[in-house]
Amino acid sequence: MNNDLIAKAAIDQRLAQIITPVIEDLGYELVRVRLMTGKNAILQVMADKPEGGIEVDDCAKISNEVGAVLDVEDPIAEEYALEVSSPGIDRPLTRMKDFENFEGYEAKIETTELVDGRRRFKGELAGIEGDEVLINVAEGTLGLKFDWLSDAKLVLTDELITEMLRQRKAAGTLNEDAFDEIQTEESDEGEN
Repeated sequence: MNNDLIAKAAIDQRLAQIITPVIEDLGYELVRVRLMTGKNAILQVMADKPEGGIEVDDCAKISNEVGAVLDVEDPIAEEYALEVSSPGIDRPLTRMKDFENFEGYEAKIETTELVDGRRRFKGELAGIEGDEVLINVAEGTLGLKFDWLSDAKLVLTDELITEMLRQRKAAGTLNEDAFDEIQTEESDEGEN
């Protein structure tokens, strides 16, 4: 199966091969990896828990382990900064199961191929069927082959925010005072 949405460029795919086992051994999932080159290179690693609700402490743990492995493997020629983050509420959808899990929520999808004369679609996710992602647009339900997708992410809506807060409350990871994407307070040790 094509894995481009997790890792687009060849170097990103190489990095994903190195990083994925490390992240999975820790009990997390790789959502996306991107090496942003420029004046200062940044390696962005986005991870989540299988059930969602990854916290700052989790990101720190992943950062330490991934950093150690990358020091040994040394796949990036230049100096770089490693950033490990959570997907956020308007998260990118990078795996087939994401389209299934977020059925009923609004998403924006871009394709590499022209579909009905366009490459950009916005609508409600309608699950998956075989190797296709289903999306309800004004004209009806479209099936887009997963391999055609170049970008996909959830749209920030009230329903989505409400659902994410409900999930965090249910998981016991909601800090009522902190609604910033990057939380700086120390969480209680031994919660997990």
